[in-house]
Amino acid sequence: MGDEARAARRGSSPCGQKSGGGWSRRRFAGAAAGAAAAVAVPSPAAPPTGSPAAADEPSAALPRRGTPGPRPLYVGTYTSTAGGGTGIGLASYDPSTGLITGSGTLTGVPDPSYLAVHPDGRTLYAVDEREDGAVTAVRLTDLRILGARSTGGAGPCHLSVHPSGRWLLSADYGSGSVAVHPVDASGSLGERTALVTHSAPPPGPGQQGPHAHQCLTSPDGGHVLAVDLGTDTVYSYRLDHENGTLTEVAQAHTRPGAGPRHLTFHPGGRYAYLANEVDDTVAVCAYDPASGRLTIGEPQPTGSDGGTNYPAQFVVTADGGYAFLANRGHNSLARYAVEADGARLRLLGTVPAGGDFPRQIALSPDGGLLFAANQRSGTVTVFHVDRRSGGLRPAGEPFASPVAVCALPL
Repeated sequence: MGDEARAARRGSSPCGQKSGGGWSRRRFAGAAAGAAAAVAVPSPAAPPTGSPAAADEPSAALPRRGTPGPRPLYVGTYTSTAGGGTGIGLASYDPSTGLITGSGTLTGVPDPSYLAVHPDGRTLYAVDEREDGAVTAVRLTDLRILGARSTGGAGPCHLSVHPSGRWLLSADYGSGSVAVHPVDASGSLGERTALVTHSAPPPGPGQQGPHAHQCLTSPDGGHVLAVDLGTDTVYSYRLDHENGTLTEVAQAHTRPGAGPRHLTFHPGGRYAYLANEVDDTVAVCAYDPASGRLTIGEPQPTGSDGGTNYPAQFVVTADGGYAFLANRGHNSLARYAVEADGARLRLLGTVPAGGDFPRQIALSPDGGLLFAANQRSGTVTVFHVDRRSGGLRPAGEPFASPVAVCALPL
């Protein structure tokens, strides 16, 4: 999301807008980048269900998950913005050095701005972040598009797979709604089983309506939590595991105008960390697995030193010892020591992100590398993670990828 749209403090929505009747959420931020100079190419229509996906000069088949040697990396982008990509970027990375090697593009998926993988590693899911929102499934063994399903809302910007592997959860930013789709044994998606639109509380200061930004499952699998930037609320739902329906059980409210964007759980399951995009703060949250209730703590600093900054996303190391935060504007990665079994964050400092506007970050499965997708510079940067100190050390040169908004290492 671009600085021009960050006027929540001045009375307008910070994250999305309609322009000339078309969907324009965050697109101009990528166009402003100018790096990874790619000519805008219209996204091709998605192939019919079950048809082979088109690939833009892919090299050899991508390495499979769990095999030694290079590991797969997928990169999300926008296909309908100037300078954007033409589909999902295909690459691999060396888990020892962090070196990324590109291998082409999977076309046929429009505006795949966020990616997730099924727990069994065989299917990739992407949002189609457009006004008529959809989610798409891709079989990874042969890069075959398995089909797309409507989310029933506008501008889906996040999705995740329930730990059971049976349900796909997605958040529609434009309509402020959350959707559930069933996942069959092949990884394909069925027709939507739930659609919940956030209607209360009313929008926060400067917001025009609800803006669901994330939908995830609690570590115990008992509840689904939806983070809504527009209503300054995190909603807790109970998921019916047989029917795929959602029942609201609790709401947690930030201070007005905080603009909550992204929630990440500590591996212990009793605490989570919330990035507030609009007021440039973070918060430690207590979570009660029995009720699904989240309690949001006091705002804490992001390490931005008071400059223009929009925190994007937390990740936490598997041992729960350290947390990292992507700071857009300050263009840094904040480092936190996690203390008191997850109940406390202590800011250790920041390191340069190595790119402009780090939109999303992810740890490699072994925890040895951290990847940052830098939207405006059109790059993915990689860092070695020191497991003992939480230190971050750059791993070589940035990898160029047009309007990189999501990096998913497997």
